[in-house]
Amino acid sequence: MQTTFTPEQLKDPATARSNAVLRACVHCGFCTATCPTYAVLGDELDSPRGRIYLIKDMLEQGRPADEKTVKHIDRCLSCLACMTTCPSGVHYMHLVDHAREYIEATYKRPWSDRALRWVLARVLPHPMRFRLALAGAKLGRPFARLMPDARLRAMLEMAPKHIPPVSRNDDPQVFPAQGPRKMRVALMTGCAQRALNTDINDATIRVLRRLGCEVVIAEGQGCCGALTHHMGKTQESHASAARNIRAWTREMAGGGLDAVVINTSGCGTTVKDYGHMFRNDPLAADAAAVAGIAKDVSEVLMQLDLPQGTDRGPRVAYHAACSLQHGQKIKTYPKDLLRRVGFEVVEPADSHLCCGSAGTYNLMQPEISGQLKARKVATLEARAPDVIAAGNLGCMMQIGSGTAVPVVHTVELIDWATGGPVPAALDGLRAKAAAS
Repeated sequence: MQTTFTPEQLKDPATARSNAVLRACVHCGFCTATCPTYAVLGDELDSPRGRIYLIKDMLEQGRPADEKTVKHIDRCLSCLACMTTCPSGVHYMHLVDHAREYIEATYKRPWSDRALRWVLARVLPHPMRFRLALAGAKLGRPFARLMPDARLRAMLEMAPKHIPPVSRNDDPQVFPAQGPRKMRVALMTGCAQRALNTDINDATIRVLRRLGCEVVIAEGQGCCGALTHHMGKTQESHASAARNIRAWTREMAGGGLDAVVINTSGCGTTVKDYGHMFRNDPLAADAAAVAGIAKDVSEVLMQLDLPQGTDRGPRVAYHAACSLQHGQKIKTYPKDLLRRVGFEVVEPADSHLCCGSAGTYNLMQPEISGQLKARKVATLEARAPDVIAAGNLGCMMQIGSGTAVPVVHTVELIDWATGGPVPAALDGLRAKAAAS
């Protein structure tokens, strides 16, 4: 793609990067075939190629973002399926992230949009605030259908029936390996996960320790910054990321780290991009070092001596989170691990398509998200699974709200198969098996 940025514009590192991304695009349109919003809406401007043209025009002219451009950029899930499909290696993620930052700086949204984004940015990255908000939403959930705004209804409906107790495993501490130590790793405990599902971190710690890892919960770590980053709130997202970088580099300089383990794939995609995010910052070297050892939990488990299972467990439908299969290019590890410990694993049709969660997308674009959820649930249920497994909490919440099939994290099943407790979501399945 030909671009016409001026030398003065290209002095800005973000614009220079976007220029390189735009120039890699050859207009082929392969991306439209795998774009979920294009599949649902059928509008060229709701495809990656269409959005690329809108972004190019906005950035080259140096004009404030307009309503049309904002509407179509906001509809993008950042599922990154287009990057998997693209034969030219167009790094759409960096381009759309720059566009969102530019929109945040130049476009004044309607007050309702500003209010919603302000609330999400101030609540979701903070576990205790999020817990309080969930408690309030739980009380208001019976009245969700009376809400005039679909986004308010979506927020109320997101509230789980049960809010888990606070897990002390998330506090800064060191869990020794069981037996000889093979690795020393830091576990990223996240933010929303600490409020919505504490079983995931607990299961991860048990599995890692059982397989010979010393697990560190670093002082000062917190939200990865993804939520605010994808809203274009760069100052806030970088502040969150910087706290993590400092927390983990202290551990790297102290007892040393073989990996930063991440069990929420949406966070993993962002942490692995810290090197790019901080490339022009004094923290550049530390950010690159952290990004270099950031690993999804499935990557670490593939390095360890996971025992071979013999007893065939429940039939597991594996949902591939977009941030894992497209963002991190991890496609086989979770399925390989589940099969190794004894589960029958099946996959849905069109497994490359997003479930519609996409961070806060299901709250800000509930209509499109709802259509994608219905499609994903139908393809998963068509495989007649006993349980659905995923490697990302957002996907678990999204899919779980549309099906009666229990939904658990991949690591919870691996923990169970290697000596841990039955995942709480499977208590009903266990009782049914015992009765039969």
